[in-house]
Amino acid sequence: MDPASDVEYEPRSVKEVLAEMKDTAELLIDLSFSAVLNGSDDIASEVVDLEHRMDVLELQARMSLLMAARSPEDAEELAPVLGVVGAAEKISNAAGDIAKVVLEDIRLPEAMRASLPEAVETLVRASVAGDSSLDGETLGDLNLETETGVRVIAIHRGGDWILDPDEDTEILADDRLLLRGPDEGIATVYEDATGDAYEPPEPPTGGDDDLERAVDSIVLMKNMSELAVDLAYGSVLFDSEDVAEEVVELEAEVDALQSRFEAWTLQAAARVDDPVSLRGLVHLANSTEVISDAALEISEGVLSGLGTHPVVEHAVQESDEVFVRVPVAPGSEFDGTTLGEERVETETGMRVIAVRRPPADWVVSPGPETDVEAGDVLLAKGTRSGAERLDELTGD
Repeated sequence: MDPASDVEYEPRSVKEVLAEMKDTAELLIDLSFSAVLNGSDDIASEVVDLEHRMDVLELQARMSLLMAARSPEDAEELAPVLGVVGAAEKISNAAGDIAKVVLEDIRLPEAMRASLPEAVETLVRASVAGDSSLDGETLGDLNLETETGVRVIAIHRGGDWILDPDEDTEILADDRLLLRGPDEGIATVYEDATGDAYEPPEPPTGGDDDLERAVDSIVLMKNMSELAVDLAYGSVLFDSEDVAEEVVELEAEVDALQSRFEAWTLQAAARVDDPVSLRGLVHLANSTEVISDAALEISEGVLSGLGTHPVVEHAVQESDEVFVRVPVAPGSEFDGTTLGEERVETETGMRVIAVRRPPADWVVSPGPETDVEAGDVLLAKGTRSGAERLDELTGD
């Protein structure tokens, strides 16, 4: 039975539901690609669970919107909000389809897993044992990120989720932690949590030359679609047509990449020994393109000149993870350096997801070696306090 079929109306604000839908959609994208990278049934099953949770949230949001619309004028104002709700649900469904590549053993060429580590950080699930040293400790007390480089990005507790837990979040026995970080740190935290040694997935044997372009296009599609979702919510937050137009450009680029991907895959099918192994690539490309389309739908209210409905804007502002657009001022600490030299994530807790370089250049998924100079615009995600710290460092 569909868990959403038993949902009843609750007097819950639309703003609260939309904020949770935003955080859930972003986490779903993250987990689904990590599940493919690691070939992890555990992570893929968490995607499916979160997808069911999103079904419930969608119904709650729609019921709350229906209750709020008491006149034709109300319905007209709230219609764009329904679009945002529907877009988040599309992202959820697409992430679920990506997870099915793992759960249904849809085959992928090794070239895919050989390339994905460049696009997705290591992420594992760890169940906290009853005798774990983590049981009863807060994340602030444990200081995992500073000590090991590992971040707890979410906690699955019974039937509930804690998205983007903070320093006051307490870890309890039987929690399922979603951990992200370097392999060495992951091994330490995983063993502390579970009592078992961490066994990383077997490394792929290498790429297939015939598939390199097709695989590279999917990796770029993944990065661009994820960025498009972030920018879409950013366009809502800032009520910015300029940011919304960037979403349009990214969606068009993803469409173009998918067209090239299809041509390269058909060419490769004639040369590989087992063409059926390409099925998973097609599955991933189609789902990734759906995510970029959904990002465009989130921005449609801004693009149409209707502006952002206050309930959506407040939901984005109050979500667990904030999105900021920070210009680099001449003479600031960031002017003429690199992201790695400034240790952005360590110093601020913010993750730079893109660098906008006027007039029309983008650096998608920047790394430590990415140069930063005055006039660049950093697009980053993280905590509110981290956003304030980043603003201080980039200002004059």
